[in-house]
Amino acid sequence: MNAKHEHKQSHRKHSPAPARGDKKRSEKQTRHAKANAQAKMGKKPTSKARNNKHAQGPKSQLCPVAAECGACSAIHVPYPEQLANKQKRIVDLFSDLADESCMLDPIAGMEEPLHYRNKITSPFAPGRVQKGGRGGQERRHEVLCGMYAAHSHRIIPADTCAVENEIGRKVVAAIKAIMGKYGIEPYNEDSGAGFMRHAIVRVGHESGELLVTLVTNSKQFPGAKNFARELKRRCPAITTIVQNVNLRQTNVILGQEEHTIYGPGFIIDTLCGLSFRISSHSFYQVNSKQTEVLYRTAVQFAGLADDNAEGSRNDSITVLDAYCGTGTIGLIAAAASGRAQVIGVDSVDSAIRDARANAAHNGIKNAEFVTADAGAFMKQCAAQNRTVDVLMMDPPRAGASEDFLDAVNVLSPGRIVYISCNPTTQARDVEYLRKFGYRPKRIRPVDMFPHTDHVENVVLLEREANLS
Repeated sequence: MNAKHEHKQSHRKHSPAPARGDKKRSEKQTRHAKANAQAKMGKKPTSKARNNKHAQGPKSQLCPVAAECGACSAIHVPYPEQLANKQKRIVDLFSDLADESCMLDPIAGMEEPLHYRNKITSPFAPGRVQKGGRGGQERRHEVLCGMYAAHSHRIIPADTCAVENEIGRKVVAAIKAIMGKYGIEPYNEDSGAGFMRHAIVRVGHESGELLVTLVTNSKQFPGAKNFARELKRRCPAITTIVQNVNLRQTNVILGQEEHTIYGPGFIIDTLCGLSFRISSHSFYQVNSKQTEVLYRTAVQFAGLADDNAEGSRNDSITVLDAYCGTGTIGLIAAAASGRAQVIGVDSVDSAIRDARANAAHNGIKNAEFVTADAGAFMKQCAAQNRTVDVLMMDPPRAGASEDFLDAVNVLSPGRIVYISCNPTTQARDVEYLRKFGYRPKRIRPVDMFPHTDHVENVVLLEREANLS
C-alpha cells in the first residue's frame, strides 16, 4: 500500500483472500505486512491545522467541560497528532488487505477544526425547585440544558461548545431563557411530566438559513406564536420554527407529528453546488465542509470528476447508488458527469421521495430513484442482464451484510466506491469482497469529526479480470 507520490515498491505477496473472520496469515506475516505499509507512510497528513494555534491549545482553553462530557475524547490532543493517529488506524486496518498497487492518500483534515457541527441537539431537564409566578407561590424548576455526561443522561450545563455552530448554541441559550420567562417546564424523563423535551437547531452551511425544532411533550403549545416571536427577536437569523410532538417515554428524540409555527418549516442549503431541502427528519451530514471533501473524493474515485469539462469522454456509464437515502451522493455524481446514468436505491420510501424532490429541484435528469432492498435490486438487475459500471455504497456503521456483498458479486460491477463511517466494518467487508476478485486500488480517509476518535474512509475497489 503506497502513500501518495511514494514510488518505493513492496515485495510482499498475498495469499488468496480469507473468508470473513478466517485468519490464514501467521502473526509474523501480519506484522511484516503492516510494518512494510507503515514504513511507506512517510508523508504527513495534509492539513493547514498543523499551524493552527487554536487546535494546539490545552483542553481547558477549548472546552471547560470536556472531561465531564466525553464527546470530544481527543480534544486534549494537538490536531496534527489526531490526524496522524487516524491515518495510522487506516494503515493498520488495510495494510494486510491491499498490495503495493494500492495508493493511500493522506487524511483530509480541516483547516479550522472548530464549530464545524451544523446541527445542535440540546436536551432540557428540571433542576432545583424555584419559586415563581404571582406572589412567588408557584413552584417551578430551574431549566437545565447542555450536553449529556458520558454514558449517562445527566446534563452538563454548557452555553458554549468547541465543535458546535456558535449561532446555534446562542439559539439554545435563548430558548432556555424564554422558557424561564414564560414558566415553561422542562421534561422530566423519569416521571414523564413537563413540556419542553429538546431543542434541535440546524444551520445551513452556505445558505445561513436556520431551522429550530422544539420537541414537546404535548400537542398543545399555549402561546406558541408569542414564544416564536420572542425567539425570533432574540435570534434574528432564524428562518423557521417547528413544533415536533413526542408523547412517548423513550430515548428517541423526534416524534412523527409536526406543526410549523413560523416560516416554511424547512431550510435550503447548498452542497457541492446542489441545493437540498432540510427538515427536522432529514438526514444531512453535520459537517458540511468535510462532507464536500468526502463526496468529491467518491465522485473522483468513481471516475466521474471533470466529466463535464470540454473535451471529456462522452461514453455512457451506469452508476448504482446503494443506501442512497435522500440522494445526495448520487445527485452529486449525476451533476458531475453528463454521461453518468445514476440509479439510487433505498428501502425507505420517504427517503426516496425526498431524493426525487431533490433531483427535480436541481433539474437533474440523469438520475432515478427506486424504493427497494439494494441487494434484491442488484440480483434483479443481474437476472435482467442489466450492467452496472460503478457501485457507490455508503452503508450504516454496522457495514454491509453478507447477503448484500453476495449480491454485489452477482451484479459484478467493475468498480466499487465504498464510503464508510466505520473503517473497521469496512475493512471486514473489503476482506469479504476479495474472494470475488475485488482489490483496493485507492484509499482516502477524511476527518469528519475533529477532536473525536471517528474517521470516515473512502475505498476504491476494482475487479481483477483474472480473478472474477
